[in-house]
Amino acid sequence: MKFLSVMGNSFGCSASGERLVSAARDGDLQEAKALLECNPRLARYSTFGVRNSPLHYSAAQGHHEIVSLLLESGVDINLRNYRGQTALMQACQHGHWEVVQTLVLSKATIHRADYLNGGTALHFAALNGHSRCIRLLLADYIPSTPDFWSTLRNASSNEESIVEFNHDVLVQIINRPADGGITALHMAALNGHVESVQLLLDLGASVFKVTVQDGTTIDLIGAGSTALHYAACGGNAQCCQILISRGASLNAENANGWTPLMVARSWHRDWLEEILSTEQQVQSQILPSPYLSLPLMSIVKIARECGWRNSDSLSTCQDPCVVCLEQQCTVAAEGCDHEFCTRCALYLCSTNCTTTVSHGPPGSIACPLCRSGIVSFVKLRGTRSVVKENPRTSLSLSLCSCSAEAPDSTSITTPLCKPEFRCSGKSPLGSFRSLSCQKFPSFKINYNLCMGAPNINPCLVPSSGNRKLRNHLARCSRSGFRRSASQPEGRRSWFSALNQNVTTGSGC
Repeated sequence: MKFLSVMGNSFGCSASGERLVSAARDGDLQEAKALLECNPRLARYSTFGVRNSPLHYSAAQGHHEIVSLLLESGVDINLRNYRGQTALMQACQHGHWEVVQTLVLSKATIHRADYLNGGTALHFAALNGHSRCIRLLLADYIPSTPDFWSTLRNASSNEESIVEFNHDVLVQIINRPADGGITALHMAALNGHVESVQLLLDLGASVFKVTVQDGTTIDLIGAGSTALHYAACGGNAQCCQILISRGASLNAENANGWTPLMVARSWHRDWLEEILSTEQQVQSQILPSPYLSLPLMSIVKIARECGWRNSDSLSTCQDPCVVCLEQQCTVAAEGCDHEFCTRCALYLCSTNCTTTVSHGPPGSIACPLCRSGIVSFVKLRGTRSVVKENPRTSLSLSLCSCSAEAPDSTSITTPLCKPEFRCSGKSPLGSFRSLSCQKFPSFKINYNLCMGAPNINPCLVPSSGNRKLRNHLARCSRSGFRRSASQPEGRRSWFSALNQNVTTGSGC
């Protein structure tokens, strides 16, 4: 009975965390602000079972303002759920480019892979054809220089490399395989996402990468399949034509001895017979993807240094942005020298999907005033750098948090004490961590912010309190509570949810 009493009182405080989860899922910004003002530690709350945090829910639903609010409250930007997915992966999966932009500007890592399929955020974006998300993920790897397109096309030459550009690193990221050797290009080609296929090829995706048989994925076609095999399975004629024009072989055979034409026949893609049976002439001039957006790296660096959300209002600034007429100009476009605020420049680079410029290199975006090509942005003189403030607190909820990664050790300073919270280390899925704390002098504290027995906090017990009560609560605090682990979810490919679309022939 004592065990159930302690557990019941501990779980009772998760009501505020569930309210924050609901606010993050529903996009209720005012509710989220009110909850985090009362207890900033709720940003680290995660639900039981799936272990989704408020950051996961807001990212999956596209509520970028709540995502920014949670990041300001000190939440771990790379927090994982039970599938190993981060908020960046879920935002890419659903195509919420504004959330992806916010997370990239806050330096979320793009290299983590999920537990089930080994896919990164790039795989999730390519799976559903979200080209803007793909470009934002690679903002730190594509320099803002007019020579980038020619350098990328002639990567095998011995020309001098562009400063801040490592072609090998970019190619490694683009061609990183998930389970079964599936690359982002395989994903986009299978589902017929023409724009994503073109963008990935422009950025260095290889048409010669083949899948492997590792026993963890559902094998639709067979090991040793190229992206053209997957495009033939999906049935999109335009994807097949683009891959062939970029050097994909029509005679490549997989482990089953099938060529792309044989794959198309086995999946009844009769309209691909002519495309996959005869060699086509390679286009003499290959235009770059409209989502290449060369100025993105330059504006991302300025936004990280000077901020992109808080700017002077129209009533106080003397030189407002000509696009929004609300914020002060902070950047200028190299070439035409037109000035914009950082937020509008970010929007132009992130949403650009056209190559119609009066003059400019491939990948430049059109200036909204003169239509000349913009390759990069520069910071205006007098623009101040933003001093990053420490988050209000990053202390995790001791019993409500189910994160598999231990939080950073922090301390809370009060006029009377400075306790140190030491986590016992990483705990397995479903287990709870206990906190060992130093003793405190006698003082009053708001017990609603912590968890424990009614009207008493087990971690904040006055030194003059009852010794028997302290010993009992200390034993309860050190006890390791474990919930029975559910049956592990079978590893299955993310393609299984899309096989119905492929088999019905809707990929064309």
